Amino acid sequence: MGIQNLLWQVTKKAFTGGIIGLTISDRCCSVVPVRGDSMSPTFNPQRNSYLDDYVFVEKFCLQDYKFARGDVVVFSSPTHYRDRYIKRIVGMPGEWISSSRDVIRVPEGHCWVEGDNKSSSLDSRTFGPIPLGLIKGRVTGVVWPPQRVSKIG
Repeated sequence: MGIQNLLWQVTKKAFTGGIIGLTISDRCCSVVPVRGDSMSPTFNPQRNSYLDDYVFVEKFCLQDYKFARGDVVVFSSPTHYRDRYIKRIVGMPGEWISSSRDVIRVPEGHCWVEGDNKSSSLDSRTFGPIPLGLIKGRVTGVVWPPQRVSKIG
């Protein structure tokens, strides 16, 4: 009976911890890896490095869509929902953006995002303005590797 009681207690605590962790990750904040060099030199400044930056993403900005030009955000791809991108907001709803082909007005409820390394970035220049509803959070700092820990913005 002692082993069953111990296993039950451990299972309950693990389940509770998992639910709390999932809630925090979904509603408050999370840590995500930055893949590729589209945001270099802000993130992953050393090309061909096997050590990606990991960033802290806060999600309180999702209430009332509190974003500003210059914010670095994580968002779902408009074409492949499971893909996530990290880019900088360069245009807010109602603003005019000069792209390589034309001058575009950002529609209401959308924003224009671009990578800091424009030569290797899939961003609004490729798929147009993104709906604000696709944004998953705002990047506030680099948390890994230790020598690159810093605040963003």
